Amino acid sequence: MSVPDYLQCAEDHQTVLVVVRPVGIVPEDQFFKIYKRIASVNQVNIRDSHRLLYIRYRHHYLPENNEWGDFQTHRKVVGLVAVTTCGQAKEWPQTAERFHGQKEVYGSTLYDSRLLVFGLRGDIAEQQRTDVAFYPSFDDCPDVERRVEDFVESIFIVLESKRLDRATDKSGDKIPLLCVPFEKKDFVGLDTDSRHYKKRCQGRMRKHVGDLCLQAGMLQDALVHYHMAVELLRGVNDFLWLGAALEGLCSASVIYHYPGGTAGKKQGRKPSVSQPADAGKRHRPGALTTNGISADTSAEIGRAKNCLSSEDIIEKYKEAISSYGKYKNAGVIELEACVKAVRVLAIQKRAREASDFLQNAVYINLGQLSEEEKIQRYSILSELYELIGFHRKSAFFKRVAAMQCVAPTIPEPGWRACYKLLLETLPGYSLSLDPKDFSKGTHQGWAAVQMRLLHELVYASRRMGNPGLSVRHLSFLLQTMLDFLSDQEKKEVTQSLENYTSKCPGGMEVITLPDGLKLPPVPFTKLPIVRSVKLLNLPVSLRPHKVKGLLGQNMSTASPFIYSPIIMHNRGEDRCKKIDFQWVQGDVCEVQLMVYNPMPYELRVENMGLLTSGVEFESLPAALSLPAESGLYPVTLVGVPRTAGNITINGYHTSVFGVTSDCLLEGLSGVKTSGCLVEVIPSLPRLQLSTSLPRSAHTAQPMSKEELSSAVSVQLFNGETQELTITLENIGSEDIETLELTSKVVSTKEKVFGEFLTWELEDALSHLPLKSGQAVTLTVNIKVQLDFSGQESLLQDLNDDGISVTGLPISSPLRQVLKPRSDSRPVSSESGKAEYNHVKTLEAVLNFKYSGGAGKVEGYYRELSLGIHVDVEPSLFFTRVSTLPATSTRQCHLLLDIFNPTEHELTVSAKNNQDLVLHASECQRMAIQVDKFDFESLPQQNPDTSQFTNHKQLEEERQHAQGCQINSKLGICWTIPSLRRCGDASVEGVLNQLVLEHLQLAPLQWDVLVNGRPCDCDVIADCRVGEAVSLEVRLTNRSKNSVGPLALTAVPYQDFQNGVQNYDLDDAVTFIGSNTFYIDTVKPKESSLWAGALLFLYTGDFYLNIKFQDDSAGRELPLAWFTLPSVHIRAVDAPLQAGA
Repeated sequence: MSVPDYLQCAEDHQTVLVVVRPVGIVPEDQFFKIYKRIASVNQVNIRDSHRLLYIRYRHHYLPENNEWGDFQTHRKVVGLVAVTTCGQAKEWPQTAERFHGQKEVYGSTLYDSRLLVFGLRGDIAEQQRTDVAFYPSFDDCPDVERRVEDFVESIFIVLESKRLDRATDKSGDKIPLLCVPFEKKDFVGLDTDSRHYKKRCQGRMRKHVGDLCLQAGMLQDALVHYHMAVELLRGVNDFLWLGAALEGLCSASVIYHYPGGTAGKKQGRKPSVSQPADAGKRHRPGALTTNGISADTSAEIGRAKNCLSSEDIIEKYKEAISSYGKYKNAGVIELEACVKAVRVLAIQKRAREASDFLQNAVYINLGQLSEEEKIQRYSILSELYELIGFHRKSAFFKRVAAMQCVAPTIPEPGWRACYKLLLETLPGYSLSLDPKDFSKGTHQGWAAVQMRLLHELVYASRRMGNPGLSVRHLSFLLQTMLDFLSDQEKKEVTQSLENYTSKCPGGMEVITLPDGLKLPPVPFTKLPIVRSVKLLNLPVSLRPHKVKGLLGQNMSTASPFIYSPIIMHNRGEDRCKKIDFQWVQGDVCEVQLMVYNPMPYELRVENMGLLTSGVEFESLPAALSLPAESGLYPVTLVGVPRTAGNITINGYHTSVFGVTSDCLLEGLSGVKTSGCLVEVIPSLPRLQLSTSLPRSAHTAQPMSKEELSSAVSVQLFNGETQELTITLENIGSEDIETLELTSKVVSTKEKVFGEFLTWELEDALSHLPLKSGQAVTLTVNIKVQLDFSGQESLLQDLNDDGISVTGLPISSPLRQVLKPRSDSRPVSSESGKAEYNHVKTLEAVLNFKYSGGAGKVEGYYRELSLGIHVDVEPSLFFTRVSTLPATSTRQCHLLLDIFNPTEHELTVSAKNNQDLVLHASECQRMAIQVDKFDFESLPQQNPDTSQFTNHKQLEEERQHAQGCQINSKLGICWTIPSLRRCGDASVEGVLNQLVLEHLQLAPLQWDVLVNGRPCDCDVIADCRVGEAVSLEVRLTNRSKNSVGPLALTAVPYQDFQNGVQNYDLDDAVTFIGSNTFYIDTVKPKESSLWAGALLFLYTGDFYLNIKFQDDSAGRELPLAWFTLPSVHIRAVDAPLQAGA
């Protein structure tokens, strides 16, 4: 026996073997259809008996195996069922002859046979025969199963008779010696009368009877016979048959212990069938009661005594296999015994001992096996290892079987069978064809073995003529085993992949194999490796802003409650959190990926783009080249949303080595992301800004550079004005419907006087709506006016040189340069130069708000920011400011010490004054006669708003208003002729409180009129001698309180211009009435007038000194409030009468 039956199991020992064969020409599909129906009758309850007969069917059985029927009766063919077709009656004789020929093949062992004839009609078909059944067709044979049952019962009758014949043999000591085929030549010439020979014959026959009892359903009797056979055969060292007896004993015990069987088939045996409980209690008459082989099979023996325990079964199997191993020709028997023992151990969950049996089975030499037999052997070993849970060992033998399918000795290698077997080995090596299984946790299995297996799958699929399958497996190898590949292996694998994809590009489709197995796509998530995904906000100039006070469309269904935990913690609504900025329909949006190239050479990634859902999105693919082992490398992927709504970035797609991959973020481990869901709002217009000034690299603080759309830079002298022309062009597709302009000074170190930026927006607004491609211009005036004050200590060489307020003649000219010194020298102090040459900086931001289109309807707008950086160089400094009284009480002289800090000649001018020329670093004084100011007439702060501001702010506002009024009256301008630069100068920052008081009109205004003409500012009142001169004094109270009563006295005198004044003028001047004026109380905003007269008796220049009496209540007020104009009266002779 050369071909083992690997499907055998221990319970097969109780079956009878029936061969089902086609005779003549029978369609294969029809034959197996009938065969399945026949094989369904695998156990038959014998009528008039409590026993069951088990049948094992085979459609192919080698006759040489039938010769081992005496050794183990379940190997003997006892039944034959022939299936044939016969269309005509004339073919019947030939068919019958073929049937008889088939019976002769197994004739020596057959108990009974049947012929099933399909297609024959007529007289022959109507004959009633027990061994032949006629059916019109394969579809019209309803009683096949019943005929098979009858056939099995006839076999049982023969089996039972043979069992009884063997058990009741009357031949005495002449028991025949049962032999296996290879023993017959060894027993020639043996002494048949020896006791040793007789015991051998008895032992073998006892074992044979045990087999028959087991087949006949008498389990308890079989156990008894096997026990006795073991004792007899062990005594004569008949190891081959001893092994068979031990194996029979094990089989009977297994049948008892495991009624469901050990084969692991889906259709197990009925538990009640194998239960020998009733078998031991039954007593059949005539059961083995004669001579040396008789045995007591009564119930007193008991099952527990004869049946082996679970542990003993394995021990007996070991002994049986050891006995078989002593015979070279019993290799098949030994191998099958190992297989049966393994199946029993698998039931007992004793995997380690089962592996010992299988290891022994591997080394059993069966001689020269064909390639098909080798494949079958390795496949069965694999299945058995799988049965005991040795998955990797099972995979090993499955792979050996696969390699055997394409052995060099096979003329036509079976690459498809090889590929199929290799796929079956994957689970054993912890391999799955789904790349998702390799993204969870640590790597499972031996990477080196897995890579070898994947390479074999690639090669096998290529030899099958399926390059697409090769690409898929090679992609899987590169994706899942990348960390275990050496640099050289990475290079070789990628080269092979590129060769394959040049013929068959790889994609993301699912590959379905002929057997239904589906190979999922393999995205290259490691080529390159993505570490983070970040959705980028739009540039500052394109970011949409929501109009305050308007609710968006997403708020329409919001909860009325301030906080709702149901909404806040709704985790199932979105896969990832929503980002707090928006994208705009029609604008290019960016997603930044931080990628890493793990390959030891440059990696070219083609057609890399975004995978999105939610809105229509136009992805703009990119191609990139990553250096070898690049480290983290930023890659920006862009696209344009074409509709509004919520868009989700699901992942990205790439094309690497000819393989297209769709990489989803949810399948990537270790990827950092701040969110993948963003709102796309309806389209908005786009505005482009250009200016007449050069662009600046400066960044307005505290604003960052990326928050500014653009910036301009300009250098100006303090007080200079520059025009900035801004061109606004609509470069978008939507019309600009609204436009607003605001400004903000962002540098607060320097105090700015006046308006820094001014513009007129009406002309630009008249061009709205601004169509796409149209432009509008706008002029912005930049006027820098910082503090013009300088430190007096830096010009210590400049002093009054005896020229003081008290020493200035009252009759001084209206505009005077006080001693312009030729020895004026520049400041020598380096620190002083640094102070006066220091360039100061002003920065501001112009914000353009504009909107239009569908985005405006939703309440969105855009902002465009222009940064303005101004470097302010000093133009002139006022180092000292003072005042001198003028001849008029309503005027005064403002003295300004002006320093030129520039390197150029500077010209300073003021209203109604001559120009003052200053050389570089020169300082001169300018005196300007100005009318005093009525600060009380300035607009007052609204009392409703003043309560919300502090006193300091109110004071600053008041000083600012005073300074603006003074500047407008002075009109100080400067010019640098060499540079053709000019500007204004402001004294607002240099005026102290004392100077302001001197420049302010006194709250009490005194007016003196002589003959109705006011006397002030060196005005000489002319009168005639002897004529009465009217004198009027008017008091106007501009203070907030009442003033008076007051008493004033007018005293005339003459000034000889040599320091001598004559007050003794009683003979020259006389008053008409009293020279003392009494003024009653004057309320605020009211006036009071006193009138008198005097008479001049002589000609000459007379002066009136009007002074207050010391006991006046007005002395409580400041002296400056009681300054009256001087009165100069010139008396002349009266003209002579005509004709006198």
